[in-house]
Amino acid sequence: MTQQLLIARAAQVYATRLDEHVLDADARFTARVNAIAATLIARAKRDYPDTASWAWEVHTTNDPDQNADCMAGGKILVSQAYVQRLELGDAELAMLLAHEIEHAALHHNLKEYQQALQLAPHWAERPFLELEHAVDYDNELIDQLASTNYAQEVEADREGMLLAWRAGWPAEQLAGYFRKMYRGSFQPRRSKPDYPSPQLRWQAARELAATLQKNYVQAPTEPLH
Repeated sequence: MTQQLLIARAAQVYATRLDEHVLDADARFTARVNAIAATLIARAKRDYPDTASWAWEVHTTNDPDQNADCMAGGKILVSQAYVQRLELGDAELAMLLAHEIEHAALHHNLKEYQQALQLAPHWAERPFLELEHAVDYDNELIDQLASTNYAQEVEADREGMLLAWRAGWPAEQLAGYFRKMYRGSFQPRRSKPDYPSPQLRWQAARELAATLQKNYVQAPTEPLH
């Protein structure tokens, strides 16, 4: 199990996903997403040197069932429908993208698979594609990985805000994404075993933003946008 394997597999899955969507239909929205993503990617390449060699890709879709994600190797897909539903400003969109970029930069997929093999060693005897499917669909394995996934979501929120802040966005504006996500949620106070509630995420974002504002000495001196 290596990061190189996951990057190669992500490229295959991403290509398949792109074939299933109408891509980049709104040129203005796509340009907006690409401009914000470029700033975050430039910062990520500085903070996570291994990401500098990735073949980054950014595309948009209007699929209402999508929001945003960044696969291993920097393969990003963003839903215009989701961004419009929450009425995200640029800083809030940057927070959404930074969260997803951090999942990839922190090798969360690799760590999840490694944890799966540690918890259920018998998966090591099967083809990788079966493990890949099990992580998403095998209820027993999903339950075993719940705490890992919960921690990864919390980490991606925290490190995503720090990444976007270092790229030049004000922390208070970044936290606004979590406020809108909270207000747009049907169950804002409900946490799941593998996912913190929107309320908890907004609370954590407010606290981190206040800390960054208080300790402004560490704020970025060369905004990239």
